[in-house]
Amino acid sequence: MAGTLRLILGDQLSPGISSLSDANKSADTVLMAEVSGEATYVRHHKKKIAFLFAAMRHFAEELAGKGFRVRYTRIADEENDGTLRKEVRRALEEGDFDRVVVTKPGEYRLLKDMQQWESVLGVPVELREDDRFICSVNEFAAWAEDRKSLRMEFFYREMRRKTGLLMDGAEPEGGAWNFDQDNRKSLPKSVTPPPRATSEPDEITCGAIEDVRARFDNHFGDLEPFWYATRRAEAERIFEAFASDILPCFGDYQDAMAVGKPWLWHGVIGLYLNCGLLDPLKVCQRAEQAYRDGRAPLNAVEGFIRQILGWREYVRGLYWLKMPAYRSMNALEADRKLPDFYWTAETDMTCMAEAIGQTRRHAYAHHIQRLMVTGNFALLAGIHPDEINEWYLIVYADAYEWVELPNTHGMAIFADGGIMASKPYAASANYINKMSDYCKSCRYSHTKKTGEGACPFNYLYWDFLARNQERLSSNGRMGLVYKNLEKKDAGELSAMREQAKDFLDSIGAVPRG
Repeated sequence: MAGTLRLILGDQLSPGISSLSDANKSADTVLMAEVSGEATYVRHHKKKIAFLFAAMRHFAEELAGKGFRVRYTRIADEENDGTLRKEVRRALEEGDFDRVVVTKPGEYRLLKDMQQWESVLGVPVELREDDRFICSVNEFAAWAEDRKSLRMEFFYREMRRKTGLLMDGAEPEGGAWNFDQDNRKSLPKSVTPPPRATSEPDEITCGAIEDVRARFDNHFGDLEPFWYATRRAEAERIFEAFASDILPCFGDYQDAMAVGKPWLWHGVIGLYLNCGLLDPLKVCQRAEQAYRDGRAPLNAVEGFIRQILGWREYVRGLYWLKMPAYRSMNALEADRKLPDFYWTAETDMTCMAEAIGQTRRHAYAHHIQRLMVTGNFALLAGIHPDEINEWYLIVYADAYEWVELPNTHGMAIFADGGIMASKPYAASANYINKMSDYCKSCRYSHTKKTGEGACPFNYLYWDFLARNQERLSSNGRMGLVYKNLEKKDAGELSAMREQAKDFLDSIGAVPRG
């Protein structure tokens, strides 16, 4: 009797994935494949590739232990054909299968390819919805229909009502939907971030690390030390340690940044959520329980839940609603190249060196570092969306296009013209100084706007406003900013704009040819 070939992707490492929901363990085969096509369509961070290969190998063992028949192709296998489509074809040729079942991928480019598989492979190919998310693609589209604006805040409230998370009957717990005003504290000198739970690489993970070292050593980032969990039980243990010991202060310092302190009070669980080792609803429920038990304050728990129930679900819905046109939007007509220091971290700007340096080491930076440091610089400098989008997709272990693109396009660089954010998140050095200790050890002065030693974020900020005045001055939330621009001395503004151009040219952020 012919069976079903059930393909599991590297970010679908969940036992309850829809492609396995009706599997016949005696007749069907689960196919998993490490392929160069997925590892190199952008030159992913070495640590990201090693993490996914190791997690995939552990998941294959998990499935085999539950009685599934698993066909697994490793990156080093001589017969590896290099793409998912070719690996599916090879499996069909070597086995007795009458159809292929796969849960829809999280990236548009791969979905478009899979939609052609039935005609090129000659067997029925069933593409199932990914039901691991709290909000389905269709549900988000229904919410978005006929709305003039698609603000996350209103979507988030609907998700709170739907799930009952942090609700007191029909009203939000504590009488407010969010507690952002309590979550903007800088880190005091006297406060030391807590130690982190880590995972020691086992034999399987070490094997994946060595395979990456042998084949992808010219990719971005450091491969070791490697402490990320690659087994479900280990990911759950690390999250439990966060929920028990670290979550209580998450809210207070979630926007803070500090030299040499990459983790602070953040969960560092995006990579586990996005590949399927952790369940988003269960994670939110565990955080809520910490509040109900009196072990974590409301501002911390609400802020944490909002990142998952709000932002994570929202950006995924927006991605599928607006693709493929969303990717090509460039509302501010940004057209400069990405400076080399985004890869090397070799810059005198301490904030950029810190954010990029830890990204090189850990394939991680927290949301404010991504938005208000590396993203803010790209916005102010006018870096072309394609350049900065590719960088974000390459460098982070939790990056997949469905989550990376809206956050970059909509939040960081305003390339979508306001679909996602009501205004650009542009900021001068004052914000960075307020939320971090970066400026204290920087050779640039955060108070100086022009001349020798002036912080580039200052003159780039005013150049950004002047350059985009025609596009942005009608934005209601930019009114006060543009009134301040109009008050600027013409000579001072001209000097700042000239220094901005000279600086950008000097670092290679030149217009694309």
